[in-house]
Amino acid sequence: MSILQIENLSKVYGKGETTVKALDDVSFSVKKGEFVAIIGPSGSGKSTLLHLLGGVDRPSSGKVLVDNTDIYQLNETQLAIFRRRQIGLIYQFYNLIPILTVEENMTLPMLLDEHKVDQKQFNDIASTLGLTNRLSHLPNQLSGGQQQRVSIGRALISNPAIILADEPTGNLDSKNSNEIMELLKMFNKTYNQTLIVITHDERIALQADRVIEINDGKVAKDEVIRP
Repeated sequence: MSILQIENLSKVYGKGETTVKALDDVSFSVKKGEFVAIIGPSGSGKSTLLHLLGGVDRPSSGKVLVDNTDIYQLNETQLAIFRRRQIGLIYQFYNLIPILTVEENMTLPMLLDEHKVDQKQFNDIASTLGLTNRLSHLPNQLSGGQQQRVSIGRALISNPAIILADEPTGNLDSKNSNEIMELLKMFNKTYNQTLIVITHDERIALQADRVIEINDGKVAKDEVIRP
């Protein structure tokens, strides 16, 4: 069953002679529980694609369906709510709120929705991420690897349909990079969490079930590595 469908997705910036086609008629689907790596050189359109999949930017044309919801048929308020509940975003530079504790950063999507946090689920995620003894710390009291673990927890807390990770290990040393990827793969396999990772690191891409290469705004290759 497809959890994500992309149909004829295009994104154009500028007009006339300054027109830049960042994405050009991209189509593919992702099954529930699949781990997909999206690769491509700098400027290929992969980050634009991630922003469109995450509802952060709007396409020039085409559709993005997340769990059968056409997200660009939603108004801005509806899209913000849907994004908070159904799309977990993990960024290279963590994007934590500096004045909030680890626990507050992790539970922020639930608090913004005025939803009660499932304490058992929260405790399980915090324990799995190795953050149980850091819950009252502020982000500046954490290492880079710990901050990225907090951002993973924040992405997972609302049980989203998909997790989108943009260069999640790009700001980490090799030890922390390996640990973060092992955690993401564990959540993917153990909890059947659909995972899409944008990366320029071939070693990370080869850990995925499937690799999609974007070049000049088009899908250059779509290869299943692990059926």
